[in-house]
Order: sequence, then structure tokens, then C-alpha cells
Amino acid sequence: MGDIRPGPPQLRPGRALAHTTGASGSGSPHRSDSRPPQTPRGGRPSDPDGRLGTTPPVPGRPTSLFLLLVLPALLFALSTWQVVEDGPLVRVDERVSRALVHPDRFSELLADLGNAQVAVPVLAVVLVHTAWRSRRTGTDRWWLPSTAAAVLMALVPALIVPLKELTDRPGTPAVPPATGYYPSGHTATAAVAYGCAALLLLPWLRTAYARRELLIACAVLNAAVGFGLVRRGYHWPLDVVASWCLCTVLLSSLWLFLSRSSRRTPAGTPSRRTGPS
Repeated sequence: MGDIRPGPPQLRPGRALAHTTGASGSGSPHRSDSRPPQTPRGGRPSDPDGRLGTTPPVPGRPTSLFLLLVLPALLFALSTWQVVEDGPLVRVDERVSRALVHPDRFSELLADLGNAQVAVPVLAVVLVHTAWRSRRTGTDRWWLPSTAAAVLMALVPALIVPLKELTDRPGTPAVPPATGYYPSGHTATAAVAYGCAALLLLPWLRTAYARRELLIACAVLNAAVGFGLVRRGYHWPLDVVASWCLCTVLLSSLWLFLSRSSRRTPAGTPSRRTGPS
């Protein structure tokens, strides 16, 4: 018969203390060697980019992708459907336009900032400048950001012109009778040109304050162009808003492409500026 004795079990020499303080499985967050576990759930930080698989709630990439890609695309599709079908949103748009249109020299100057003769040269200067700096600092694939931005700028008329023909929307009473005003080509030109320029310049700014100010300046500039187009009567408000939605999708796609390209830079090759004097 075995040694059966009343009372608590006795510890035997040479056996691991599996239930002592700090041992694995004892309820303590420490392992048997007194080291913390490799990935404790309580100490696992959320992914700043919000990648799938992190502990919710994560205000990161899925939310950003929805706000920058899905939502603008849905709004653009909705507005296009309303214009094609002459829906109730068009009636609201026309009433808003009648309240806002007041042609003057200042609104015309703001609208001119969306001309290709103004916006495209600004982008061209930034393309050359950032490509030169990237090559000077030895950045791998120094030509890629500028080339991608140039291709996106070239895609604007290829997208806008067929949409104008599809919708065939007449202009406001302030312009000569014609059609093909939706979406606004001037708005799209300004948004993509100035937006691409801002995205290319962002990595070269040293402080978060400077980057924030650049983005604010870009947003204010595009808002001024849209205001000028509506105020002067060159476009209906919905023409401008639809172009903003479409260009948000385009610029967000460019930003995602450039971000992934920078993360794929081979080890040992500089992917950012080293701060030329």
C-alpha cells in the first residue's frame, strides 16, 4: 500500500515548484525564472498604424482607410448618381449656388489658382526639387516619388474628361450655355497638384509642426480655389465637392503607395533624407 497520510501534500526534493509565486500557471504574470512573459496581453501596445490583429479598439489603419478611401468614393458615387438622375440633391445644389454666386475680381483670382498653367508648374518645381534632394542624399529609388506624383497628375484629365461627358451637366447661369461641368476640372487640377507637392515635401520637413502647417496650407489653398470657382459662378458647389472626393481617393492612394515603397527599402540603404546642409 502507498504512503497515505492526512494533511497537505509535502514538497519533494528535486521537483519543480510549479505553484510557487512567480511560477508559470500560478496566476502570477511571471514565469518560473522570474522573467516577465514575452507578450503579456496587458502590456501589449496597440499598433500605431492600426493593423489588423491588435487588441481593439484601434483607431488606426482600418479607420483611416475608410475615411480616406471608402467614404470619399461613396460620396462621389452618390453625387454622380444624383447629377445623372437629376435627383433632389441637384435641386439643393442649385439653391446653394444661387445664394453664393457673386462674381468679383477676388473670386476670379482664387479660381485662377486652379488653372493648369498655375498649379502644374508649382508641382513641377517640387518634383524636380525633391528628386534632386533624394538623389543627392543617396536615397534608394530616388526617382519613384516624383514619378508617381507626375503619373497621378497626368491621370487627372484622363479621369475627369470622360466623367464630364458621362454626366453632361450644364453650367451655372453665370457662364455661357454649355455642358460638361461635373466634376470640376479646375478643382481636381489644384487638389492633385498642390496635394502631390505637399506629400512629396512632407518627408523633408524636420518637425511635426512644420508638417502640420504644410498640410493646413494645402487644405486652405484648395478651399480657396473651390470657393473662388463657386463664388465666381464657374461651377456648381456639387461639382467642386465631387472633385474633392475623387481627389481624396487619388491622393490617399498615392500616400499609401509611397508609404509601402519606403518600408520596402533594403536594409542599409537610406530611405529618408540625412539632412543636407
